[in-house]
Amino acid sequence: MSTGEPKDTAPAPESAGGQRPANPGPAADPNPRAQALQRVGRRSRQRSAPVPAPADFPSTGARPIVPPGPASAKQPRSPGTADRSGVVPGRPAPGRTPSGVPAADAAPADAAAAGKDHGRRLLGRLMNSESPPTQAFSIVDRLVGSPYANPTIQVGTQDASARKTLEFALDLAEAMFRYGAGALEAETSIIAVTASLGLRNVEVDITNQSIHLNYAPHDAVPMSLLRVVRSRTNNYAGLALVHQLVTDIVADGVTRREAVERLRSIVRRPKPFPRWMVTAAGGAFAAMFVLFIGGTWQGAVTAFLSSLVVSQVAKLAGRWRIPEFFSTAAGAFVVTGIALLLWVLSVPISPAMVVAGGIILLLPSSRFVSSVQDAINGFPVTAAGRFFSALIIYAALVAGIMTALVLGTLAGAQELNVASIETVPYPGWLLTVLMVLAVIFGAVSEQTARRMLVPTAGVALLGYLVYLGVQALGVGDRLAPALAAVAIGAAGRWVALRMGAPQLVVAVPAIVFLLPGLMIFRAMYGIAIQPEDVTTGLVQMFNAFSIILAIAGGVVFGDTLARPLTRGWHGNERRRIRRR
Repeated sequence: MSTGEPKDTAPAPESAGGQRPANPGPAADPNPRAQALQRVGRRSRQRSAPVPAPADFPSTGARPIVPPGPASAKQPRSPGTADRSGVVPGRPAPGRTPSGVPAADAAPADAAAAGKDHGRRLLGRLMNSESPPTQAFSIVDRLVGSPYANPTIQVGTQDASARKTLEFALDLAEAMFRYGAGALEAETSIIAVTASLGLRNVEVDITNQSIHLNYAPHDAVPMSLLRVVRSRTNNYAGLALVHQLVTDIVADGVTRREAVERLRSIVRRPKPFPRWMVTAAGGAFAAMFVLFIGGTWQGAVTAFLSSLVVSQVAKLAGRWRIPEFFSTAAGAFVVTGIALLLWVLSVPISPAMVVAGGIILLLPSSRFVSSVQDAINGFPVTAAGRFFSALIIYAALVAGIMTALVLGTLAGAQELNVASIETVPYPGWLLTVLMVLAVIFGAVSEQTARRMLVPTAGVALLGYLVYLGVQALGVGDRLAPALAAVAIGAAGRWVALRMGAPQLVVAVPAIVFLLPGLMIFRAMYGIAIQPEDVTTGLVQMFNAFSIILAIAGGVVFGDTLARPLTRGWHGNERRRIRRR
């Protein structure tokens, strides 16, 4: 070879006499310097190259090539040939492992090593999460657990009409906020609608009254739109229609153009009940509630008439653009003043019962429920804003009642004994009927759709039965309303999703009989008229406020408990996301 290195060749076969012919080796190089380099190279390879183990060669009888060494070096045996001790080279001795350890001693050690390795692998799987905690997730994952889970997503659509889609999403969310929806429901609706209409990189930020949408397509100029909701109205029927519209969009049954037209028609549609019927329903609710808590028929008629006056005061305040705080305080003042006036005129009524029935519809129960729901679902700023707004309305009620009581006392009104208020013991079946009628009239005042009135009354009846049951067990007057609210929240979600409406539409009108209107009046009377009993009045006020929050929290908790049981009821809730 031109490199001058020796070439390994197979050994020559033995002759008939058993003598092996001499290895001719490589051809001699006439250059003495080259011969010296070849000898140095052969020596270095002899020192560094290990002798191959017999087990590395196949048992075909071929012998390994052994580097030349001293004449006294023993030639290796062929594989499979035992030595004098009976041990085959390359194989472990009987009863021993390849490392020479007895097999009996090596078995526990191997098992311990295998168990230790398995423990390390299991610990590694437990310590290492499947995804890093800071890894971004898809915005569509926010729909898990909502009625719009697994929407139909458009793929490959153009972004030329992205701004129109964002504007439609803002109009949709504004309508939901105005009709009383929570922040989570508005956010999930926006995400579901934008994803279904082909916008996948939309970020939603809801803070109190503002809705901010940001769309950042790949390799394009991002878009950012903001909308502020400055007004609200009672229209649960409209909220149910918006919910159904979102469901149809997610189920791939409505295009954007059709959705815009349907939303415009929902916003412009008249409310299901005229104004006069809502006013009459509010008065009927007050009358039924007075009878439900043990008032007389004269007291029920007084509550009905005072509620009509309060409705006119609220209508006039809205026309004059008077803030809601003062209009609510004026309503509470009118109810309390009429009750005290009739009490002075010796009409057989209980002012406490009349006031308790008159202020129930003025209590911001829906705002308390929405604020607790937003706080639990991860919208602290929005929850704080709604809670503070509800607290202001609550304070307006307190101010109106207290002002009327102080003025009545200064005018010479007889002091009331609010500690022991006489009640009329009505039979249980009549109380049940009164409660159902009160809930129906309250739902009418909230502009609930006609088809939802009877299901709402049924949910309230279930909550009332739960309330009676837990009271019979001795739970107490503070915890019993919360447990009944849990049942109403769970049943309200079940009924609402069956009827194609959000849970709030059914649950809020169904909890009105649980609100502590009589406790609020007792607390205000003790604070304003009985200075020696201010501490008791403050404690009762705190208890009333705690019961309201417990009822709101119970509704949200019941809705959360019912989510796994109502999964997959909508046509849009599929196991996989369909793409088109």
